[in-house]
Amino acid sequence: MSLNTQQLDQADFQNSFVEELRGEASRNKNPRQVPGYHYSRIEPTPVRDPHLLAWSDDLGGFLGIARPDERGPAVDALAGNLITDSMKPFAARYGGHQFGHWAGQLGDGRAISLGELKATDGSTWEIQLKGAGPTPYSRRADGRAVLRSSLREFLCSEAMYYLGVPTTRALSLVGTGDTVVRDMFYNGNPQDEPGAVVARVAPTFIRFGNFQMMAVAGEMDNLRALADYVIQHFYPELGAPSPEVYMRWFEEVCRRTAVMIAHWMSVGFVHGVMNTDNMSILGLTIDYGPYGWLEPYDLDWTPNTTDFSSRRYAFGQQPQVALWNLYQLARAIVPLVKEPEALRASLDQYTKTLAETQHTMMLRKLGLTNQASDDHALIESLHEALTESQVDMTTFFRRLSQAAPALISSPENQAALFQEILQAASYSTSPEGEQLLTQWLQRYADRLRQEPADPEAIRESMLSANPKYVLRNYLAQQAIEAAETGDLSVLSRLMEVLKTPFAEQPEHDELAAKRPDWARTKAGCATLSCSS
Repeated sequence: MSLNTQQLDQADFQNSFVEELRGEASRNKNPRQVPGYHYSRIEPTPVRDPHLLAWSDDLGGFLGIARPDERGPAVDALAGNLITDSMKPFAARYGGHQFGHWAGQLGDGRAISLGELKATDGSTWEIQLKGAGPTPYSRRADGRAVLRSSLREFLCSEAMYYLGVPTTRALSLVGTGDTVVRDMFYNGNPQDEPGAVVARVAPTFIRFGNFQMMAVAGEMDNLRALADYVIQHFYPELGAPSPEVYMRWFEEVCRRTAVMIAHWMSVGFVHGVMNTDNMSILGLTIDYGPYGWLEPYDLDWTPNTTDFSSRRYAFGQQPQVALWNLYQLARAIVPLVKEPEALRASLDQYTKTLAETQHTMMLRKLGLTNQASDDHALIESLHEALTESQVDMTTFFRRLSQAAPALISSPENQAALFQEILQAASYSTSPEGEQLLTQWLQRYADRLRQEPADPEAIRESMLSANPKYVLRNYLAQQAIEAAETGDLSVLSRLMEVLKTPFAEQPEHDELAAKRPDWARTKAGCATLSCSS
């Protein structure tokens, strides 16, 4: 252990959420309505045999926390078996719209926050245990999590961070030694599965739904106190809370959410369950459940079986759903502002920021800098060409990056280059789809030759914007299946590779392969549920 790190069980926790907001202290874990409070003080329920399965060294170092041994007091704390004197664990109360319908009180049903740690740069970060046992918000559930869902959350939180996507983080994955009964697809086939706890990390886990709950319940004092807390701790640059500052704060939430969604669309990430209770007030990706990455490019694709009938949260719907969710947040904070109609301007700002950010990111993915008048049309036509040609999004952009210098300097060879890209990225291209994408590639190659930069510089820039490695569901499933047998090597290797997703890492080429045929219909690879 270095001089600048300590074990988690020795760390000094702060507790601003508990100390500055209103909470109930009954510690009663029975499911119930909890009117009048922001949170409930509650302690995790101990597990039988907590043992460390995975650890984020980079995040631990940033927090000044040393990697613990496989078993011991620090792992006991990460599992919820040990509560130290400085921890004041709690579960937050919030509501939310689920699949477009108001669901009433929801809250942290299986997540319990231990408190906040000060990182090496002086910032504060909340440590939350997901799968730590029942809380008053568990409804009919047991408050636990299975290894497969916990491993997916641990891996994806960190993978998204290294891709540069605004996200919550994950510090550790701990096996519990207990089994948890889950019906993975809600189809009458419950099974015992190994349990786990993941330690999630963020400046705060406050969601749109926290504000909605206070507004719907008519708790205006609690609504104002929550907004003031968020502004003072996470948006201090806006100034002391006031009706004008609430307006500027909402505008900044809209801006951050737009940037986050633009990042999702840039890398082909599909969240899968964009309920308002899964939207961070900081514009961070939160709650990794039935997520996935586009493989065959399809704006209508969702990995979430619960959403198959409506496709509400499909890839192409994410920008509009985020706007809808922001509108629900705006409705919740209307009592705080003098001119509610002015909130619409912030929603317009979301749309403007999203469009500008997406366009800028797509130009970078395509290696284009000196914008031409028809670049918007070129990018718009790409979506149709990718869809019709059924190409793998990640593979397509990576191969395009590598081919850029040859497209610029050897136009006589471009037909062969087009075929090479199609063969590498396509799943099952129809003649019509191949023709459409080939036509687009011809337009793109002509446009690329207008760039003044050195071809190799363009290539390097594109490679830094188009990852080679993403957390494809079939890779996560392989790590899960190995971990369930006690083999953690697949998980460890995958996590290490995903730390540098833009690097070639040729020794790991097979982890960049597009989805194999066997994974096309396999549970956990192509389809997941909200319990996944």
